[in-house]
Amino acid sequence: MREAGVLMPVASIPSDYGVGDFGKYSYQFIDFLKKSSISIWQILPLNSLGYGESPYQPYSSMAGDELYIDLAGLYKDKLLKDLPPAFRKDSIKVSYQEVRKYKKKYLRLAFDAFVPDNDYKEFIKQEWVYLYAVFLTFKKKNALKCWNEWEEEHKNWITDRSFDETVYEEDIFYEMFIQYEFYRQWMALKKYANQFGIRIMGDMPFYVGIDSLDVWADQEDFLLDKDGHPIFIAGVPPDYFSSTGQRWGNPIYNWDRMEENGFRFWLDRFGFTAEFFDIIRIDHFRAFDTYWKIPAFCETAVDGECVEAPGYPLFDLLFKTYPDIHIVVEDLGDMRPEVYELRDCYRLKGMKVIQFAFDPMEGNNGFPDRENRIVYTGTHDNETILGWFENQSGQVQNEIELELYSLGYESGSISHRFIRYALDNIAEIAVIPVQDILEMGNEGRLNTPGTLGSPNWEWKLSSLENLNSRAEFLAAAVAQSGRSGEIREAAKRTRNPAGLLTKLLEQQFGKTIGECTKEQLLIGLLGMVKRLAPDREESGDRRKLYYISAEFLIGKLLSNNLINLGIYEDMRELLAAFGQDLTEVEEAETEPSLGNGGLGRLAACFLDSIATIGLAGDGIGLNYHFGLFQQHFEDFFQKEEKNPWMQEACWL
Repeated sequence: MREAGVLMPVASIPSDYGVGDFGKYSYQFIDFLKKSSISIWQILPLNSLGYGESPYQPYSSMAGDELYIDLAGLYKDKLLKDLPPAFRKDSIKVSYQEVRKYKKKYLRLAFDAFVPDNDYKEFIKQEWVYLYAVFLTFKKKNALKCWNEWEEEHKNWITDRSFDETVYEEDIFYEMFIQYEFYRQWMALKKYANQFGIRIMGDMPFYVGIDSLDVWADQEDFLLDKDGHPIFIAGVPPDYFSSTGQRWGNPIYNWDRMEENGFRFWLDRFGFTAEFFDIIRIDHFRAFDTYWKIPAFCETAVDGECVEAPGYPLFDLLFKTYPDIHIVVEDLGDMRPEVYELRDCYRLKGMKVIQFAFDPMEGNNGFPDRENRIVYTGTHDNETILGWFENQSGQVQNEIELELYSLGYESGSISHRFIRYALDNIAEIAVIPVQDILEMGNEGRLNTPGTLGSPNWEWKLSSLENLNSRAEFLAAAVAQSGRSGEIREAAKRTRNPAGLLTKLLEQQFGKTIGECTKEQLLIGLLGMVKRLAPDREESGDRRKLYYISAEFLIGKLLSNNLINLGIYEDMRELLAAFGQDLTEVEEAETEPSLGNGGLGRLAACFLDSIATIGLAGDGIGLNYHFGLFQQHFEDFFQKEEKNPWMQEACWL
């Protein structure tokens, strides 16, 4: 079934208390999703934030962050005598430390008034709740240092239990209370969304942070030295985002040990996460196939090795244990084929980012569209679609405008045209970041990979007013794309040659069809052909024949291409309507001398032959700026001159 989703971190939702939480504005945001015919709300991890306030470096993969607890909700539950006054209500940036300091005193007051009930007693039966409370209590007693730098009695408690932790009993109970309130408020919010048919898609990072309960409690599942420091760390090699790769610093899993204990760590983690979210999106899925293993002493991610992971045994056991679990995966970047084979073996939806597909500097997103996928205009790691567009060259911007215009996306802002383009994709799920709905530039960017600290993760809205004003647009776009209502089918988008030609001439010459010279019409028509040709359907199986030659004596291009595209008569009639003659335009084309006769003509004939018998094939040659030569006679002698086939105003 075709669905539409919106990407919006909880922390970025408006709030009376400086950071998005599980309070009234989150409920109002769900109301917006309902009005907009959105059926999936994608969020970022809700775990306790760790280094750099990143949701991908949490203190625990199960515990939630106290920041998200709604103070007004505590007041309604009579755990606070008075409603706390607003704090940084109109802020457009989250000041995490200020908000923590403000909320802490009210959370303490609520804890003092709390009387444990049966629900609470049932909740704390989960082993991780007490362990996390001890972990965080010890961490605070050790000046928030990483567990491998704690006092020995605290550091070793997890293995020997020799230290009597009950001396911190009140602090431990406080942390357990925090987790209960977090769980209770979140599940109420999730229930509200679910009752409107809105599912929650939540991120599960592949790695966990070294400074976490996960590593402290299961040290044998990680490659650590005797003092608890990572021997190897995680990251990715140099790629589109960074020339030196990304050095994340997370400890590497001890996969041999995990296989021996039946992947207990992963089964527990997936099982818990499946209760919190309706759909689990695995971040960095590629590491279940192969992962980048960096020696801990290396300062960048350049030096590392690619190591295979036991993805198949793990997923076999996972789906046997949780047959109804719903998983999608992040599979972006330069992947080896085995990553896609692992994904497809379990019919997991991967991702495609629209802005990458339009980016001339990005070569890892040219794979064909398919239904079993999630398509995005952008993710939390990208520029906004407007910010990305504004940072492209004028030539690339023109090409993007042409592409959208030729497919019928002629009106509206660039952000909203891209949204409609993404929603019309054949992928079963299309997800749009809120910043793109709001038509924001890079002032709304959430994170820049490979960087730490401000302004990453700080963006938030001060109000839902502007977002609500776009509900009508979004609902209409969702409906038109077949992602709401009873009939959910992808609309077939075909290019409009007449519109494409009109836009090309307007961009290049600032003229209409009737105002152009024959030479300008020729350039426009050839440019139109160039953009229409890749859309042709290829016959036969997936194999394709490539003829590689340094020479192609192909003759004039316009007429044959118009005929082969089946639009020759349409173009002749279009030009005639503006008082132009296609025959005269054809005569204006010079024949490129891109070969020495025999070999060049043989290559061209070969292409004609494979096309005639219906094979899929392309000719691969050199993009010459000059033909062989031009010749004329002077004083009875032959003179040769340059043949400038590609000139400044060339269709190529």
